[in-house]
Amino acid sequence: MEPQIKVIKSEILSNNWYTLKKITYKIRKSDGGWEIQSREAYDRGNGATILLYNTENRTVILTRQFRLPTYINGNENGMLIEATAGLLDQDNPEDCIRRETEEETGYKITQPKKIFEAYMSPGSVTEILHFFVATYTHEMKMHEGGGIEHEQENIEVLEMPFERAVAMIKSGEIKDAKTILLVQYAQLHKLL
Repeated sequence: MEPQIKVIKSEILSNNWYTLKKITYKIRKSDGGWEIQSREAYDRGNGATILLYNTENRTVILTRQFRLPTYINGNENGMLIEATAGLLDQDNPEDCIRRETEEETGYKITQPKKIFEAYMSPGSVTEILHFFVATYTHEMKMHEGGGIEHEQENIEVLEMPFERAVAMIKSGEIKDAKTILLVQYAQLHKLL
């Protein structure tokens, strides 16, 4: 039986960087009765992420940047190695990932391939993340990348052998879920 939901109340707890809401609702249980629950949900919009890979050199492009939530939760310096990603804002997922790839890495890609989409933390975050892969060559490098200054981005671009990225997942140097999924996708589908 599909759950039935009736929203009773929706409150905005914070509307600073993104929106944090508290939702109180009734949900029908499997025995047919109703139960009142209250949960918080963080709405930051939907996003897109990409793994850039070079088949000739067997390399990938990743980034490293400071992520406050990881620092708060035990990441000693707060730096995280991850695949390029960004919020859709008003773009469709493909246009977003083209824009974010150029802003963050300096590479101008032409044909990103969407491979799937997923909720990354559905217990508390509303975001759906659209996953892409694309090949790159050094001729596609337009500038140094690093992100956009007015967005306070300070992104380091990393080009590394694909096998090194795989090893970094095993060693725990890469702990970002979207990056792990993309690297494992590349392994499963023998992209490199």
